[in-house]
Amino acid sequence: MTVAISVSSEKGVKDLDAYLSERSYIQGYQPTNADVAVFEAFSKAPTSSTPHALRWYNHIKSFTADEKKKFTGDKKIPTTLGAGAASAPAAAKPAAKADDDDDVDLFGSDDEEDAEAAKLREERLKAYSEKKSKKPALIAKSSIVLDVKPWDDETDMKEMEAKVRTIVKEGLVWGASKLVPVGYGIKKLQIMCVVEDDKVSVDELTEDITNFEDFVQSVDIAAFNKI
Repeated sequence: MTVAISVSSEKGVKDLDAYLSERSYIQGYQPTNADVAVFEAFSKAPTSSTPHALRWYNHIKSFTADEKKKFTGDKKIPTTLGAGAASAPAAAKPAAKADDDDDVDLFGSDDEEDAEAAKLREERLKAYSEKKSKKPALIAKSSIVLDVKPWDDETDMKEMEAKVRTIVKEGLVWGASKLVPVGYGIKKLQIMCVVEDDKVSVDELTEDITNFEDFVQSVDIAAFNKI
């Protein structure tokens, strides 16, 4: 997917939203100065009609000035994004051709095979099917770091974390946590979790956390990695 970065138009924001539907950041797997450059190009925040762009915008907005100083890379808007991914299918074509050749070499021509060759092929196919059926299915998982921000410095952070951990879902496992200073005596809760992608919606999880409205002001995704 190749995207021209331009957030001054509605189409540009929609294109960016589509790009961010499969990514956490503008480039790579952690925030960089490219994220800051695109963020500052917005004249106003994205709307709920572009949820992925809005999620990314709120996440970049949550970083303090001191945190942004630690970002790497050039602070400029990339001309295009995702060009490398577009070429991947073309690179895969020779391998696909090789696979086709292997199939022909293994089983031979239908016109030339005799009864013994046909029987051997059936036995091999049956053995392959049985082996494949016994292979455990790969479960797609993601490792996520959430930033949970309180209303003020008087919020009971231990109680807030306890509330968050009461959220129980099939495919959700809570991990380590720590308190990170934000400023003015306020600390945010940074908590890790692992989710099974098919069973847990990240959007629903963040919404469940914000429902503890007596404690939680906002929730942002600090890191998102496929396992």
